[in-house]
Amino acid sequence: MTSPNVVLCYPVEPRHLEQFSKALPELNFVDAGQEEIGVKIFNADIFVGHAKVPVDWDAVVQAGRLRLIQSSAAGLDHCLVPSVIASEIPVCSASGLFANQVGEQAFALLMGLLRSLPTFFRQAQNREFVRRPTGDLHGKRVGIVGLGGNGRRLAQLLAPWNVELRATDFYPVRKPPQVIELWPADQLGKLAACSDILILALPYNSQTHQVVSEEILSLMPQGSILINVARGRVIDEQALIAALETRHLAGAGLDVTYDEPLPESSPLWNLPNVIITPHVGAQAASRVDDSTNLAITNLGRFLRGQRLINIVDKSLGFPHPDDMAINLSI
Repeated sequence: MTSPNVVLCYPVEPRHLEQFSKALPELNFVDAGQEEIGVKIFNADIFVGHAKVPVDWDAVVQAGRLRLIQSSAAGLDHCLVPSVIASEIPVCSASGLFANQVGEQAFALLMGLLRSLPTFFRQAQNREFVRRPTGDLHGKRVGIVGLGGNGRRLAQLLAPWNVELRATDFYPVRKPPQVIELWPADQLGKLAACSDILILALPYNSQTHQVVSEEILSLMPQGSILINVARGRVIDEQALIAALETRHLAGAGLDVTYDEPLPESSPLWNLPNVIITPHVGAQAASRVDDSTNLAITNLGRFLRGQRLINIVDKSLGFPHPDDMAINLSI
């Protein structure tokens, strides 16, 4: 009997292939990489990874061979096309797997803005040693939009800074002790209005497209700060630019943008109150190791018919809190 094929599309090394084979000898592992995934995906019984090149998912679904998708990313916009959503193929994400790194990135952006680092960097280039105003994190009202794996870790990291934490989430359940109030996702306006700092950690889907609209931005207090470590398209970027240009917002820290790479013509590049990083929030020295460990665990569970970690509601693109990696032993 032929072993089921597991087609991999993330930067594995030979030692990871050996780890897979040793842990799951009943499976055959194929490293397709970005170069060959468009072809080799049709030989997959199980797909593990994140295809960053076009894949004909409609044809893959129609072929009827694929039995499981295990993403190596938290966001699933790379594979959750309508045909996959409508199919019986279970999809699992990497939600929460890189929450530490996303939290550190959010802090880097936030602290840079609060302590006026863009101003001081520009001064340093001109060899100017001039004291200018800075801000504080302690005592601020912080709102977290999306209390999934990344959002919950952010709450843990922020709590020691003596901030007032509130959040919204599609599943307003299992409120962390660090969070004063947890509201449903449709209360985003209420959260924005009472947040000196608003951090976006929500998934991107049809319901969250430009959910941070001109109206939501206008509800944020004068002089507040927006941090986005989610997806760029959850924000109306033109409305954000206007709010920054008028100084309604004191600043924005963006690890993601509406279009990536951010076009050279974007006004965001020239705004002095913006810090931009090129979608590096989930980068980690252990990323491939962690992704491999999660995949091995979930593939084993799949073969044994057990509950899968991070299995998503495909219509939403993210898992229920009870199924997230941070709440299950892996």
